[in-house]
Amino acid sequence: MKYIEEIFNNGPFVSALIAWFLAQGFKILTTWARLKKFDPERIMGSGGMPSSHTASIVAATVQIGKIYGFSNPLFGFGMVISFITMYDAANVRMAAGQQAKVIKQIVDQLGRANFQIEKELKELLGHTYLEVFVGMLLGIAIGLLY
Repeated sequence: MKYIEEIFNNGPFVSALIAWFLAQGFKILTTWARLKKFDPERIMGSGGMPSSHTASIVAATVQIGKIYGFSNPLFGFGMVISFITMYDAANVRMAAGQQAKVIKQIVDQLGRANFQIEKELKELLGHTYLEVFVGMLLGIAIGLLY
């Protein structure tokens, strides 16, 4: 029981959790505002406004800076991981989502009977630069305020 208490007294971890939950909540709201419907996929799904991965890692990194100092190697490591996460979200995962969209179009044009499809490809994988930027701002705010 002591370990659970210690985990939930860990500032970087808790701020990352808060940032993730808030970002996922905002995704539900922004999807509802845009599509006028509730999409349960947004509760846990990737992609959309804002980037929850970015918000989480940035919140944890800011907390590390607050606790250990912004010149501490742990903060530097957190910055590196944050930049990798943001690059991946806006470039690699976004490209994978665009490729999934094209593959689905090809499959539809050639006929689904010609393909063995075990699982539908997800198109909403990555983020626009704005979604990543808003996730970063949310992470900074949570990291500073927590």
